Amino acid sequence: MQLTFIELIALGLAIFRLTHLIVFDKITEFLRAPFFDEYVEVEENGEEAIYLSPKKSGLKGFIGELLSCYWCTGIWVSGFLYGGYFFLPLYFVPLITLLAVAGIAALLEARVQSWKTD
Repeated sequence: MQLTFIELIALGLAIFRLTHLIVFDKITEFLRAPFFDEYVEVEENGEEAIYLSPKKSGLKGFIGELLSCYWCTGIWVSGFLYGGYFFLPLYFVPLITLLAVAGIAALLEARVQSWKTD
């Protein structure tokens, strides 16, 4: 199945947004928590910094490593969304559209924020 240019852009934006949601966004922190160990380090200025490290072994370690890598997670998200688009378009086209619009909004917001700090 050949994607049109618009479909490819929409899918790319949806993959970007879902990957970012899984790897970085605070709202999905509870999903990532079981796969990471948290440790606190006192910095030179006396403030505490919290660091996350993937679990050391087993399935939780593997998933933690995957979730700590934006590029790795992006590959799996790509397969999920493209596969869904191809095999279950009735369900995935609305999801991809929603994520693509959210991706555009995220990029625009990032640009607006960078203008504010310039």
